[in-house]
Amino acid sequence: MKPLIVLLSVFAISIAINRIFSGNYEIALSARIAMSVMLVFTAIAHFAFTKGMSMMLPDFIPFKTETVYVTGIIEIAAAIGLFIPNLRIITAWLLIAFFILILPANIYAALKHIDYQKGTFEGNGLVYLWFRVPLQVLFIIWVYFSTIKR
Repeated sequence: MKPLIVLLSVFAISIAINRIFSGNYEIALSARIAMSVMLVFTAIAHFAFTKGMSMMLPDFIPFKTETVYVTGIIEIAAAIGLFIPNLRIITAWLLIAFFILILPANIYAALKHIDYQKGTFEGNGLVYLWFRVPLQVLFIIWVYFSTIKR
């Protein structure tokens, strides 16, 4: 829920600021700004809640802590890449792939009732997926339409 709030809030603020200073709404730019801020916000969680996020990975995945750190770094790199003209499109495609690839970790976490912020097995369970799966689809659509198909 928090990433969605960050995404939508920053989007609205960015649209307003762009309208005031440039006279245009700059929807695609505002959407990329919002996605970048959200990515940095979620990347911070990788470092703040490493134990809980490590619990989201199935047992067969080695180097769980390192994987959590690397995915946080990937999110920060993607946040930057969305603003580098020569890298923007490839960053968007890689970010879409990233969103698809991390969805199984969210499904696994829901099945195991993982609360990544507390690092416990007292999370919302499968009910969480009714929100998370559509949210992941929204992220993919958001990146596609703000960066690839503008």
